Amino acid sequence: MSYVGEPGGRVLIWCPEAVARFERGMNVRSHLDCIPCLLRQALQAVRYAGADEPVQETVTRRALALLREADYSLSPPALARQLHRLVREVTSADDPYAAIKEEYNAFALSLLPELEARIEASEDPLEAAVRVAIAGNAIDFGANSSVTHAYVRETIDRILAAELDPGPMMALREAVERAERIAYFGDNAGEIVFDRVLIEHLPEGRVTYVVRGFPVINDATVADAEAVGIDRVARVIDSGSDAPGTPPEDCRSEVRELLETADVVVAKGQGNYETLCDVERDIFFLLQVKCPVLARRVGCAVGSAVLSLGACLD
Repeated sequence: MSYVGEPGGRVLIWCPEAVARFERGMNVRSHLDCIPCLLRQALQAVRYAGADEPVQETVTRRALALLREADYSLSPPALARQLHRLVREVTSADDPYAAIKEEYNAFALSLLPELEARIEASEDPLEAAVRVAIAGNAIDFGANSSVTHAYVRETIDRILAAELDPGPMMALREAVERAERIAYFGDNAGEIVFDRVLIEHLPEGRVTYVVRGFPVINDATVADAEAVGIDRVARVIDSGSDAPGTPPEDCRSEVRELLETADVVVAKGQGNYETLCDVERDIFFLLQVKCPVLARRVGCAVGSAVLSLGACLD
């Protein structure tokens, strides 16, 4: 088990090549490399909304103006929130990704029997369920506009077979065994089915599952969570935020209280990492590294599976 970081802060990386320094209490700010990705997101969203080319041009020009004046000390999800609000304003489409979310929820549900069988056949079902949950983070249309069913299947096989450091898994196992209250912050539709698999291997009746407050990209809402049966294995609440992440200052008081007082906090995906990594408490981050900016920060190659325990301790 390797510890990297400033004194008083530690991060456990479930990624063999991890070498980077994690700085205690350091916000993830937007990088110049985030600009083309954010612009692509805005154009993709307006196209999923069914807008014609003149509307696409309007959104693109307004997005460029927004990004020109943006505060790059904000996290990428904070800037993305502004762009997706712009798309909804111009197109009047409340959920441009609704069809994508429905497709990938259905696809993930079709994989459920196979996933459960592979987990039960493994030597360590909890670890296998964690791997499956991380594999589900592939279904992210914000970071990757070319997600396919085949890509998701390939990711499952790759992550179930990956050589991974057992240290962080041991820390997670011990934490959930002691926990009375587990807060689990979800990420994308489709991916939430993979989260359901992991929740079924956590202590029964102790998990609160937090989703987005409003539709944004293909991130999951309460309706998505209920559609795949998460409400049958956990209490489901929404964050109150329309950011593709979980900025605490933008969340409902119940969610802020849960973040502070839950015995264990699990956060899925890059957006949740980017908005929660500077919270001064232990958080288990489960994600795939999807861009060079985050890869440099965590010290893993793009595509790596990561289970990290971030702690900022005074």
